[in-house]
Amino acid sequence: MEKPRQSWAGLANISFGFFGIQIGFALQNANMSRVFQSLGADLDKLPGLWVAAPLTGLLVQPIIGHMSDKTWLGRLGRRRPYFLAGALLATFALLVMPQSPAVWFAAMMLWMLDASLNVSMEPFRAFVGDMLRKDQHAAGYAVQTAFIGAGSVLGSLLPPIMSALGASNVAAAGQVPQSLQYAFWAGGLALFLAVGWTILKTREYSPEEMRGFGVPVSAESSTDSVAALATHGAGSSLGWIAAGLAVIAATWQFGLMRDVYLLGALLSGYGLARLVAVQLARRGSSANMLANIVGDFSGMPELMKRLALVQFFTWSALFIMWINTTPIVAQDFFHAAPNTPGFHEAGNWVDVLFAAYNAVAAVAALTLLPWMSARIGQVRTHMFGLVCGALGYASFFVIKDPQWLLLSEVGVGIAWASILAMPYAILASSLPQAKLGIYMGLFNVFVVVPQLLVATVMGSIMKAWFPGQPIWTMAFAAATLLLAAAAMMRVKAE
Repeated sequence: MEKPRQSWAGLANISFGFFGIQIGFALQNANMSRVFQSLGADLDKLPGLWVAAPLTGLLVQPIIGHMSDKTWLGRLGRRRPYFLAGALLATFALLVMPQSPAVWFAAMMLWMLDASLNVSMEPFRAFVGDMLRKDQHAAGYAVQTAFIGAGSVLGSLLPPIMSALGASNVAAAGQVPQSLQYAFWAGGLALFLAVGWTILKTREYSPEEMRGFGVPVSAESSTDSVAALATHGAGSSLGWIAAGLAVIAATWQFGLMRDVYLLGALLSGYGLARLVAVQLARRGSSANMLANIVGDFSGMPELMKRLALVQFFTWSALFIMWINTTPIVAQDFFHAAPNTPGFHEAGNWVDVLFAAYNAVAAVAALTLLPWMSARIGQVRTHMFGLVCGALGYASFFVIKDPQWLLLSEVGVGIAWASILAMPYAILASSLPQAKLGIYMGLFNVFVVVPQLLVATVMGSIMKAWFPGQPIWTMAFAAATLLLAAAAMMRVKAE
């Protein structure tokens, strides 16, 4: 028996909560560098302060994916309990963030905000796969991408809207402007209401109904990945540990920024976790969370591995953009120093630029991408989108008038629409439905790891070779998107 076909209203209800989640992400992505610099953070410290965001995603998403696969709370369902918990915590973080008294407190709130958004976001990816039949996956993720774009537009425009309504856009040293305070508060309310809409307007299929559709629930799914993990030796785990220790030693030897120590610790930490997981698998602990997560990570389908490489390069570029656009626009286009009226004017213009690329993404997701994918396929469509993004980043070196940066955002917006839709549509149709949550969570490891790499390494690179010149980060972003497009040539979609 097939799952019922969803109407357009049904598709909208399934993904409307992502509209609110993306308001939170947009406020975070467009304004956290501005918040940190307003509170007194130096330019070369920004990547390290941002490290909290990807680190929380790395830890949270696989755990939430694994747990949500195995959850059933009656009328509240499988994925929706996580929507609700994440929304409550994210709303709290958005309300408190603009009151941060110091940089360290803002970094802690960023950590909490990103963790909470990830708790809600990861199950939303699996939710589309749960609720839709395969022939609606592409449409479902396109609608989700449109809501992501629309939410990002609103989230990005909230600070300039608050300024236009009379809120002050300047502040004393060590304080966040009033326009940002009101924007974060309004965003928190919108996030909670949007997620609440999806919770109230959708009903998840029960385990019995899923069995009727021929989809086993997670508890009944195969434990082959744990059994395969039990056959692994210790060599691979020790290799990860050794790689982490080598990074730590190189950081100390060459005087790299202290943030790089975190990268080494994570590599060694994964090696240790893998070593423990192998031992648990050998003891027959098939229900253990660690053994399941590591086993599923080691046994990823080949298509997922190839898409993971694409994601690695793609999200390196995106994170570079989010960290550096505000300092680039302020320094190279508005010629303004931090905590000056020109700096906050530049910050508002970055909000407009981010709104522009998200608006383009919302339109492209429902028009350009479906049209292209029907004619040239999802793989070539994604390659096209990634190249458009690379051209958008490269144009920062050609354009001199900040108004013309809107043209750059057209290319970035097409790329963003494709990034949010195509890989997930390709993946959802090829993964076992009973493990959709954990595989989506593991897939997002390759969204998070490149961000951690950028956060820990980019500061050292810029300090050594391009001190005080953040514009050169856009060259790195353009190059990595081109590498992502090249890696996409190895993906063969069904």
